[in-house]
Amino acid sequence: MKKRISKRGKRTLSIVFIMISTVIVGFYLANRTDTASANNSDQQPMNPTDYFISQIGEPARQLGQDNDLYASVMIAQAILESGSGQSGLSSDPHYNLFGIKGHYEGQSANMETWEDDGEGNSYTINDSFRSYPSYVESLQDYVAVLKQGHFAGAWKSNAPTFQDATAALTGVYATDTSYNAKLNFIIEKYNLTRFDSPLYESGASNIVYNPYRQQYTTQDILDVDVAWANRFL
Repeated sequence: MKKRISKRGKRTLSIVFIMISTVIVGFYLANRTDTASANNSDQQPMNPTDYFISQIGEPARQLGQDNDLYASVMIAQAILESGSGQSGLSSDPHYNLFGIKGHYEGQSANMETWEDDGEGNSYTINDSFRSYPSYVESLQDYVAVLKQGHFAGAWKSNAPTFQDATAALTGVYATDTSYNAKLNFIIEKYNLTRFDSPLYESGASNIVYNPYRQQYTTQDILDVDVAWANRFL
């Protein structure tokens, strides 16, 4: 008897596949930039934040589309909370991109963190933060947290703009009284609103249907997916 994969399992596999593919694309872009730099001293290599965005941008786009959330806000929070994936909490072995406290499947990490007393005064405490097997679970758990009722003000259906969503998170998701201003700055600096629309509506060129992801992607991404799928053939 064949064992059927649940709908949740299929979605998890899809996110995992996207994460693997985007990492490959990120390495490809980084290597291509390095090669070009060798031939053109004026060209700069990809900075850590741009590389981080190349890793989580497309998974965030899909999760945002599927869950009534702004991918731009999701990515900006990950950049801010994790230092573009460079912080100790967001690195191996914890992969906590969003500073979410508590335990994940019994796993946690004790870290020092900054808090705000609500009047702009900062202080530090030690607290437990969730520890994840990979970025995949961190992104999915973020969505589960944001879909709780007290974050409803940040949902697309309730927030006409990303600025409304970041305002709704301030004082609720984080104690930092300037949380929304920091997120808005990041979103605008890195043009993260490009991830708030389905890929085929984002203005990207060479858009084709990608059966591996069951959505539209660029031809370059499809080529990477085909190569990955055929790597052992």
